[in-house]
Order: sequence, then C-alpha cells, then structure tokens
Amino acid sequence: MKIVVGIKQVPQADSVKIDPQTNNLIRSGIQGVINPFDKNAIEAALRLRAQAGGEVILLSMGPDSYVTSLRDGLAMDADQAVLVSSRALGGADTLATGYTLAKAIEAIGDVDLVLLGRQSVDADTGQVGPIVAAYLGLPQVTFAESISLESANTIIAKRQLDTVIQDIKVTTPAVITVRSELNRPRYETPVNIKQSFDKAVTVWSETDLNLDPEQIGQAGSPTKVTSVYAPEKKGRQTTTLPTDPTQAVVELLNKLN
Repeated sequence: MKIVVGIKQVPQADSVKIDPQTNNLIRSGIQGVINPFDKNAIEAALRLRAQAGGEVILLSMGPDSYVTSLRDGLAMDADQAVLVSSRALGGADTLATGYTLAKAIEAIGDVDLVLLGRQSVDADTGQVGPIVAAYLGLPQVTFAESISLESANTIIAKRQLDTVIQDIKVTTPAVITVRSELNRPRYETPVNIKQSFDKAVTVWSETDLNLDPEQIGQAGSPTKVTSVYAPEKKGRQTTTLPTDPTQAVVELLNKLN
C-alpha cells in the first residue's frame, strides 16, 4: 500500500507574527513544527503500513525550511518525503494549495491512500483535504476517529458528527482526514532521527509539476486576507476589599455591576 501523508509546518503558538503589508503569516525565522493533526495522520499511515506493507511518503508545500518538519516526520519512520517549493507558490489559499498538492500526488503515482490532518492549527479551515480529493476525483472521508483495513482495497473509517456515529466503507484510492482522537503519535527515537538524514527528500518546483500559473500562489487564490489583527492586550487589575465581610460583598457587587 502506497500512502501519501500531507503535512504542514505551522509556527509555534507563541511565535505567530503577521506581515502588516501582505496579511500573511511571517514564517521566516519562526520556529516551525509539524501540524499536530498531521502527526496523527503520519501515525495512522505507519500503522497501516505495518498491517498491509508498502511505503509512507510525506508531502508538503512551502519554503525550503519545511525540510526540517519533513525530517521530523521521517524520524517517526516514514519512508521518504516530497517538498513542493517555489516563490510562485507563496500566498496560496486552500484552493491553490489543494491544486498543487493534488498535482504532486499525481506525479508520485499509484497512490492507494492520502491521509491529512483534519485542519491546520494556524488557519483552521479544514478545506485542503476535501479540495485535494476533488481535484483527484477520489472518494473522501473527513474527521475520521478510527481507520481499519477490511481488505486490501477497502477501508472502514469511523467518525462522530454531533450525536451521530458513522461507519463509512471506502474503496481505495481515497482521501481521509483524521482527528486527534485517532491515535497517539509515536515519539522520534534517536535511531530513527539518525536514519532520517539518510532518507530521500525530493524537492519539486512548479515547473517540475507543470502547474498552471493561474492556479497557484496568489494568482490562483480567490480568497484574500484583507486584515489581520491581534486581540487587545489588557493587563490584570487588582482590588483590595474591606476586611468587613458585609462591606466586602457590597463593594464587590458594585464593581461587578
């Protein structure tokens, strides 16, 4: 079974900065990590490989610095990685990103299953997985909480939507997005970290994939971020209440009102 796992490098939660001119995230010089939901997707792929054999290929789109996160995924024991990187891809929204990833998956070829995290923690759209499936013309299951092999080309995915639990049977090739409840991602062992630097990381540009320039980057993005702002920071205030309980209650009620 050939499994492609789409991963995204996201900034550490405490280091997020916005470019006031472009309204895009500033990723340069920011410590990046694998999107947590994508780690669940990697773990799911590794467990399926243990059952059915095959290989796990990591796929990402972004600047060259994303190789760091791909190496982290390889250290979890994935087999190889692909990075699609070019300045022409900058500023892509979910539609342009989904198009680019779908073209890369087609270039990888003979893929049985595509796994992605349900959403990224920096954008929170949850749209890329379904868009990839639409471009590839493949069946999709979103928000999966469990994945099991019924046969060589049939997967049972379970998900909960509000009060409804669904068991969905899907024939491969297919696209599945996963929730954190699916599993607990393994830790990177020293041996696997060392071996990750011996594994291939292939870098493709938009010309390697023959991408339509009108469907990538900002040119291919129908949605634009018009403004981004941080919540106003308010310092904490302290008040000393009277020692008399009755007076303290009265003063507290006055302040709350």
